[in-house]
Amino acid sequence: MQYALVILLLPLLNFLVTGLMDTRWKARVAGTISTVAIAVITLLSYVTAYEYFTTRFQDGSYQAFIPFELNWLRFTDTLQVKLGLLLDPISVMMLVVVTTVSLMVHLYSLSYMKGERGFERYYAFLSLFTFSMLGLVVATNIFQMYIFWELVGVSSYLLIGFYYTRPAAVAAAKKAFIVTRFADLFFLAGILLLSYYTQTFDFTALTSGDGRMFGTIGSLTFMGGSVLSWAMALIFIGGAGKSALFPLHIWLPDAMEGPTPVSALIHAATMVVAGVYLVARLFPVYAVQTPEVLHGIAYTGLFTALFSAVIACVQTDIKRVLAFSTISQIGFMMVGLGVSGYGAHEGLGYMASLFHLFTHAMFKALLFLGAGSVIHAVHSNSMDDMGQLRKRMPVTHLTFLVACLAIAGIPPFSGFFSKDEILAAAFHFSPPVGWILSGIAGLTAFYMFRLYYNIFWNDKPPTSRHAEHPVHESPALMTLPLIVLALITLVAGFIPFGRFVTSDRGLYTISLDWQVAASSILIALAGIGLATVLYRRNNDKPARLKLKFAGLHEAATHRFYIDEIYLFLTKKVVFNSISRPLAWFDRHIVDGFMNLLATVSNRVSVRIKGIQSGHIQQYAWVFLFATLAIAGILLFVV
Repeated sequence: MQYALVILLLPLLNFLVTGLMDTRWKARVAGTISTVAIAVITLLSYVTAYEYFTTRFQDGSYQAFIPFELNWLRFTDTLQVKLGLLLDPISVMMLVVVTTVSLMVHLYSLSYMKGERGFERYYAFLSLFTFSMLGLVVATNIFQMYIFWELVGVSSYLLIGFYYTRPAAVAAAKKAFIVTRFADLFFLAGILLLSYYTQTFDFTALTSGDGRMFGTIGSLTFMGGSVLSWAMALIFIGGAGKSALFPLHIWLPDAMEGPTPVSALIHAATMVVAGVYLVARLFPVYAVQTPEVLHGIAYTGLFTALFSAVIACVQTDIKRVLAFSTISQIGFMMVGLGVSGYGAHEGLGYMASLFHLFTHAMFKALLFLGAGSVIHAVHSNSMDDMGQLRKRMPVTHLTFLVACLAIAGIPPFSGFFSKDEILAAAFHFSPPVGWILSGIAGLTAFYMFRLYYNIFWNDKPPTSRHAEHPVHESPALMTLPLIVLALITLVAGFIPFGRFVTSDRGLYTISLDWQVAASSILIALAGIGLATVLYRRNNDKPARLKLKFAGLHEAATHRFYIDEIYLFLTKKVVFNSISRPLAWFDRHIVDGFMNLLATVSNRVSVRIKGIQSGHIQQYAWVFLFATLAIAGILLFVV
């Protein structure tokens, strides 16, 4: 599988070539070359997956394989940083996810971004992001992952701020960069703490099940917890920032200022699941060594899922509905990991979380690309400018409906199978957690069909935008990716995922708990039914409901004022109470002291500069008087 290295290097080469050539090429040429390059690595990813899953099964599990590795930095004989490719079930699965969605986005963008200024730059940044994400998922050690983790942050910053002439896009890019860098500081601290005591960065060594390397760090305590628990919690904070978990979620809704295909690639299917992938990669450590941290991850994910689902129910910008939906679904995945045990059937939550990662990537990318198709036709992000589009945009309508049914958890669509497994694991862990998660699934069905009906059914009075821009179906290059992703969404639930996600303790098995499944289907249908009553046709029921729950609606519309709290803390507390006094101290005390030294030195130099006048007679008199003075002192001493 040496060709797997090409999967990583080809996007980097394409980024360098496209970025350097830039305006020297015609836009169409740059887009076509980039799309062909991604198509090649997508094919290679599928070949790699096929070869891996057909040749690497031994002793009841799939064995990790490193086709390429080299030493990069050497700190000690045992602590070294290597660069390489690690192929195991979850990294191979992520290769398929990243390249598939990236290919659909590249193809879709050929039409969606046509005529945009900076078309070549856009494709160069897409290639950089794809390279960074692929490097992250195949990293052989946690330090290599951190390097590509930061590259993912840089490339997402560039793509969010693609429309750099828009102040909102610039602000969103900076917000995403600052929030994720803040979280990454904790991630780095956790890496250094873990590696200092275990003397390794390698994932294989950390997850081997050999508890002896954790002996020293496990016995040390700090503020009531073991140092290992603190290290793993700090690492999770890095993942929480990248995956937009509460309270580090504030950057993701604003990141919708980037082009819609970027949202499909970065903020729905790949980058935001990096935190889930990080926890899954280190899952044996979390599950065996620090189960208390794993339970904390579960409750963090549960609150995030509920919090963001409530906000999604009142948003009117279709991309922001999908953004909060993404945050909620990431919370679902974290709950799946947090409630999981380790190995065989106990690992149901682990398997279900990664299964949902896979299915969610496909149907959420489909939702974002479908939203882009609608925005392309209507020239607006607001639901108020939409309605009755199902006959004018039949392909977009049908594929969007497939994605909505999948995320709502309706069988036989893929989301039903993966979400039901998470619910089953949650009920096994704690019935209250299972019921709360089931309620969140009902909210998901409600807000997604609220979105669906407002776009395609609601017969609200037409706006002026419809007259200015006659609505029609999107071009074939945009609808083809929708059809492909819809087909994947239709069949992905039937993939025997448990056969491919394994540990050293055996296969994970999928067996539907029909009691849980039946209740989840009924709850989902109730959510869909409520959305149908309220939004299928134009009526005053939503307005009356809004008036009845005015306080909750207002708070949810303003995202429960979390952004305002952050602004208050940064401007009033950090800037005014900390930064301003520090700036005054720096300006008046530090700079004043240095200015004082400069002034004194200058005045002293002015006074004594006559000593070096250049007059020989003056030097002779000074020499004479100095000689006499020294002689007098010596005579007096003697």
